Amino acid sequence: MSEQQAVQPTTNTRTLTGRVTSNKMQKTVTVLVERKVRHPVYGKYVVQSKKYHAHTEDSFNEGDVVEIQEGKPVSRTKSWYVTRLLTAAKVV
Repeated sequence: MSEQQAVQPTTNTRTLTGRVTSNKMQKTVTVLVERKVRHPVYGKYVVQSKKYHAHTEDSFNEGDVVEIQEGKPVSRTKSWYVTRLLTAAKVV
């Protein structure tokens, strides 16, 4: 019983995947996250969406699919950070 077990610290930061809808601000993008939720009465799946302001040093285009992670608040509306680009938008 004298053996010490190493405890791994776990991070409880949330990560979400969404589409960039606006890149008009400096170092900030607006990310639209859509999720499907089952209706409690009818059982039909309904799409719910929410927009997040995410901090980034890189430039992303509208339509890019990115992964965002919750972190320390940068401003009143920004507490998410863009971690990586998943899919680039198709240029028509």
